[in-house]
Amino acid sequence: MKTRFIFPLVALAVSFSVNSVWAQEAFKIGLILPMTGPSASTGKQIEAAARLYMAQNGSTVAGRKIELVIKDDGGVPDATKRMAQELVVNEKVGVLSGFGLTPLALATAPIATQSKTPMVVMAAATSSITEASPFIVRTSFTLPQCAVAMGDWAPKNGMKRVVTLVTDYGPGIDAERYFKERMLLNSAQVVESLRVPLRNPDFAPFLQKVRDLKPDALFVFVPSGTGAAVMKQFLERGMDKAGIKLIGTGDLTDDDQLNDMGEGALGVVTSHHYSAAHPSALNKKFVDAFKKANNGLRPNFMAVGGYDGMRVIYEALKNTKGGQGGGEAMLAAMKGQIFESPRGQIYIDAQTRDVVQNIYLRKVEKKDGELYNVEFDVIKDMKDPGKAK
Repeated sequence: MKTRFIFPLVALAVSFSVNSVWAQEAFKIGLILPMTGPSASTGKQIEAAARLYMAQNGSTVAGRKIELVIKDDGGVPDATKRMAQELVVNEKVGVLSGFGLTPLALATAPIATQSKTPMVVMAAATSSITEASPFIVRTSFTLPQCAVAMGDWAPKNGMKRVVTLVTDYGPGIDAERYFKERMLLNSAQVVESLRVPLRNPDFAPFLQKVRDLKPDALFVFVPSGTGAAVMKQFLERGMDKAGIKLIGTGDLTDDDQLNDMGEGALGVVTSHHYSAAHPSALNKKFVDAFKKANNGLRPNFMAVGGYDGMRVIYEALKNTKGGQGGGEAMLAAMKGQIFESPRGQIYIDAQTRDVVQNIYLRKVEKKDGELYNVEFDVIKDMKDPGKAK
């Protein structure tokens, strides 16, 4: 009679042993960021936010140790692609994440698809990115979300003739297109559309042209970390004194650079999904903790994209009992997540895998001796307008 139970008990023992070994293996998160080069501030913010999230929430989830594997791609797509391949094949990462610029995310998309590895985009903001792979989930934002909000606000506030100045790549083209469409819808016009090279931009000749055109306002999109250069040259040319208003998406008045821009930035209005001055208890706690962990550095919108990206990964791990079922199960657990972020309530649209969030209109003001993007209006629960096309 006893022999009847030998095989089931052996099978159970083997199964328990395999699961124990699996549970002991670290769950690796590959974080590919531009830690050097023109977009180094993006990498610095996202890495700091990811490490803060782990410090606050522990490095073990559902019984599995979390290991963050950070790679510096220098903002070069070929390097991003090579590093993603190495992370998937050699490091056996369970999730790819980061992606500071659109070309970097697009270079990685085929690898995510082929290997069925969830890819959490924490920064890159061109609308079409999530369509490049069914395994992409985004926790940052899209440029159409911000551009549409500003395209509605500007004409209602006396800016009927506007020039656009954008960086000449995916997000800039999105910003230009959706801002212009909303301006036309609001019986206003874009009198000139100017595009600046992504690499080694020189804003001087473009700003001179804007000054000559004498529009009511200049609408600007530039990548994170570049806004200070635009602001400096705008003021040097006396464009503010010539009556030209400066408006744009939030990249223009980046939180971590804003104090260095000086009082000439006061009054600049932008539309974005996050401000370090967002008046919520959760955000105050996030900003204080981030500053404390990073020698007083103020978090910007890149940081919140990284912080929320880590939350999406952690929650998916919990819901899959440590990643059981592989990449497809993890992806399914990421879709539809809804939670309060330091930016306000957000959710991951289950159909588009894109972030749905509030977009705020903000004005640069002085508070407690420092410059902040102070929110004065909000468009709630905005989906990416680019997905409706």
